[in-house]
Amino acid sequence: MNVMNRPRSHQLASHCLTPELPAMNALNFRTFDLNLLRVFDEVMAERSLTRAARNLSLTQPAVSNALRRLRETLGDELVQRSGQGMAPTPRALALWPAVQDALQLLQASLAPSAFDPGTASSVFVLAMADATAAELIPGLVDTLERDAPGVSLRVVPLSTRDPRKMLDEQGCDLAVGHFPAVLADLTARAQTDAAVGFSHQRLYDGEYVCVMRAGHPLASGPLSLNRFCAARHMLVSFSGRPYGFIDESLASLGRRRQVVLTVNQFFTAGRVVATSNLLTVLPRHFVNVTGIAEQLVLRQLPFEVSPVHVDALWHRRNEQNTSHVWLRKAVLRAAEKAFSL
Repeated sequence: MNVMNRPRSHQLASHCLTPELPAMNALNFRTFDLNLLRVFDEVMAERSLTRAARNLSLTQPAVSNALRRLRETLGDELVQRSGQGMAPTPRALALWPAVQDALQLLQASLAPSAFDPGTASSVFVLAMADATAAELIPGLVDTLERDAPGVSLRVVPLSTRDPRKMLDEQGCDLAVGHFPAVLADLTARAQTDAAVGFSHQRLYDGEYVCVMRAGHPLASGPLSLNRFCAARHMLVSFSGRPYGFIDESLASLGRRRQVVLTVNQFFTAGRVVATSNLLTVLPRHFVNVTGIAEQLVLRQLPFEVSPVHVDALWHRRNEQNTSHVWLRKAVLRAAEKAFSL
């Protein structure tokens, strides 16, 4: 069974429902049929008995019967009708990551597929902002040219501070960015022994600075909090919302700034401030790779901001996948190279 890279849909045959379920039986692993978990995983991934049966090389009645047995054992419907399709129950959603992890570990242990970067023709999809890509992709290209000439990378925009849905739906293999809320949630789940479907790794810490054009009225003299707030600002916002972590820091001081423009790329922000009187806030290290650093002035922010940690985030179904392990190591080496300069 291949538990990776399967499409999702939202239709499930209605005859898999059971009107009433018995109370949950005590689970006895001596008699429990572990094949039921394979069926559960496929049904959750496909949201369709027909496709699950096809993937498992079983008949649809056999899949339906296996799902019924599992539901009776767990005392939970597992899937429920929702509009035109089906939705997993909370119990099923809580159980599925653990089942995926267990099946993935078994697959990796029993039939490991060694990844040879020198002969591989894999395609990896990375989600990151343009500033992050500018810092990491040169090192990754060096790795590809030296060690993995047949491997390809696709870099897609990171349009959210919570890319878990994107990773869950296999829209990307790895997301790289600043995900404080996601990491806090994963830590809280782990502390309560709840299923944690994602893993992460710290790549580097970034420092943000106020950026303006050379010759800007605020380019000389002290940059006070009052002068910062009185200026007109441009914000890099993935969502287009004119409020970010800088505004959160200002709000904690009872202050606010005037954001008159939002853009979704750091490179665009650098170009705009170089030819206007707008201020923006950018990663200090990024300014060096804009190509217009000599046209910009960097000033320390006149207030404290929370540390900006940049992490790699991935779905745990890829935890033991040897090609994904290689990818994560390559990204980490690229980060170490970029920030050791």
